[in-house]
Amino acid sequence: MKWVWAVFKARPYISNVLGYTALFASADLVQQSVLGEKPAAGSTSEDLVGVDWHQTARVATVGLCFHANFNYHWLRGLEKMLPGGGVKAVTGKVVVDQLIAAPLTISAFYIGLSLLEHKDDPLEDWRQKFWTSYKTGVVFWSTMQAVNFAFVPPVARTVFLGGVALVFTIFLCHLRQQRHHEQERT
Repeated sequence: MKWVWAVFKARPYISNVLGYTALFASADLVQQSVLGEKPAAGSTSEDLVGVDWHQTARVATVGLCFHANFNYHWLRGLEKMLPGGGVKAVTGKVVVDQLIAAPLTISAFYIGLSLLEHKDDPLEDWRQKFWTSYKTGVVFWSTMQAVNFAFVPPVARTVFLGGVALVFTIFLCHLRQQRHHEQERT
């Protein structure tokens, strides 16, 4: 375990970005495996273990190309702008994070996946799901970011954020897939 921490400290950018990307892919796999739509009666065993690997790859791509990189640089910039772990600094970081980063990252998730799926209207999912996602995120992320900024050392914040994002990304993937299945039925 010491060597993992040594690599992490020696190469924080690569470690954080790869770790965050893996957690994004994991979130989609959890959503598909645990929360996804149950197979219909008469399904084959192949259907029971079926995972849409293309969907997982798209989620991982959005995680790698935007979320991991954005959050790595965002958290470093936020720490420089509002240094420290006191109540005033942590409150300022949480407020700025929710006003700037939250709308950007939620938008990148929905629009990025729609673009990778070659949807005719890449803003459709965003228009339908943004406010639900944002309102849920404000409650969830404000708490998690307060913990992050107050207790997690700056070198590990992106990975901590990735672990927390695993939970929120499961929610986003589930919300997105739930609505896709409803549209397919109509």
